[in-house]
Amino acid sequence: MSGVVREPDGVPRCPWGLESAQMADYRAYHDTEWGLPVHGDDALFERMSLEAFQSGLSWITILRRRPGFRAAFAGFRIAKVARFTDADAERLLTDPGIIRNRAKIAATINNAKVAAELAPGELDDLIWSFAPARAGRPVPRTVDDLQPTTPESTALAKDLKKRGFRFVGPTTAYAMMQACGLVNDHLAECHVRAAVEAAAG
Repeated sequence: MSGVVREPDGVPRCPWGLESAQMADYRAYHDTEWGLPVHGDDALFERMSLEAFQSGLSWITILRRRPGFRAAFAGFRIAKVARFTDADAERLLTDPGIIRNRAKIAATINNAKVAAELAPGELDDLIWSFAPARAGRPVPRTVDDLQPTTPESTALAKDLKKRGFRFVGPTTAYAMMQACGLVNDHLAECHVRAAVEAAAG
């Protein structure tokens, strides 16, 4: 079982946030982004899209290409991506700044079209409606306490798929919930956990 780790700075972190020469990007992401509440239709669309691209890959692969993804997908502004054409999809298949996966590119454009049909703020409200109650939720002490899916993520994935969204299975949905602060899965002794709880308010 792996609990928090301490680096030379003495700060306790979730083990995946351990800094090394190869994984330094993880530390900043762990300390300043992961688990903090994310709101806004475009911001959540970006996280949904990146988590879908991450499927089958390591998150560091996506994190390091995030600037390229943002450039390729018009800053993940739903209204703009929803207007992408077949020609745009073909262009993206030649873009070295992203993961050139035809199915995931098509899903991202499709998801933007679906999201564009929702009222402003509706995607935000929809996703956050599946956030479980924080009161009484077990606090993970080791990574073994974390699960890849939950009843809430399964329900969220089912709802999104019913509306026409693609590449949003229960595991992808839960990864988005973790990243966007719908749940706080920083370990009990991680120095970021309290800040995430305070931000959730």
